[in-house]
Amino acid sequence: MTKNYLPILFVACALCTSCKTRQAENVSVPVAPDYQDASQWYITDRQAAADLFYIISTETGDYALPSGETCHYADTYSDSLRAPLYGEMLGVDTLVSGQLNYYSPYYRQCSLQSFESDSLAAARMPLALDDVRRAFKYYLEHHNGGRPFLLAGFSQGAHIMLELLKEMDDDTFRRMVAAYAIGITIPAADHPHIVAAKGADDTGVTICYNSVRDTSCAMRGWTKSSIAINPVNWRTDSTPAVLVTEPSPLLPVDQQKRDTMTVHLDTASGLLIVEGFTAQDYMLPLIGVEGNYHTREIWLYRDQLRENMALRASRTDGVP
Repeated sequence: MTKNYLPILFVACALCTSCKTRQAENVSVPVAPDYQDASQWYITDRQAAADLFYIISTETGDYALPSGETCHYADTYSDSLRAPLYGEMLGVDTLVSGQLNYYSPYYRQCSLQSFESDSLAAARMPLALDDVRRAFKYYLEHHNGGRPFLLAGFSQGAHIMLELLKEMDDDTFRRMVAAYAIGITIPAADHPHIVAAKGADDTGVTICYNSVRDTSCAMRGWTKSSIAINPVNWRTDSTPAVLVTEPSPLLPVDQQKRDTMTVHLDTASGLLIVEGFTAQDYMLPLIGVEGNYHTREIWLYRDQLRENMALRASRTDGVP
């Protein structure tokens, strides 16, 4: 069910403070998703009193169009290109959402290659943001029904989530239980809607963390995050916590490695130091660093995230 591509001249600035370069690109982009179309959503309605709105990370690489051009954006109407997006949506719903209603939109995320330079990210990220902005508006008007909600985004999705948080009107923000910005840095909490979480059960706050073997394993362009918390003990100091990886429903038990790890926050860098992780590390292609556990940010802490989302939601009026 592939739709046609539309050539555009795309001029934009970056979403994050580290990407300020403006760049013009003659590119071909897929047709915009229509959020009235149920195929453009992954939804699990559990008849719960609170929702989780999740924005997926980068699951798309550059690919060739029939014309020979290279496309840098996901086609949300292409079955083959939707498959990895769906896989992340399903995985996060299975591992993290618990009893929350779950809403995740397909969007024209930019490709992994887009993050090889700040200028490429600057040019391409705003298209993805605009899709999710429209999806979130549609969610609020047609799905949310006035319920409390949690926001969560991972990597590219986390950058987009921060922009939604900044653009949110105050009435909507008051219904937001918490925002989980996973796998990014927040150099400055310079907006009244971005408030650092201080513990396990505060609400209206933003949670952020980045896991590494040691501080030398930070990703390119790393800057100290002004918001950082340990998702195992929910502390913002260096107090260590023990994390034991339990079997996941997504893999056969005989294919899983059980580790007992020590996790603490390095307050000087804002990085989460993970010691004792022995499973084979999957390093992100093109932009990954050995010893950086970016691809494991949800997997490692899935139980803690699920329990914490439920706890924070329970602190909101009207949620049992």
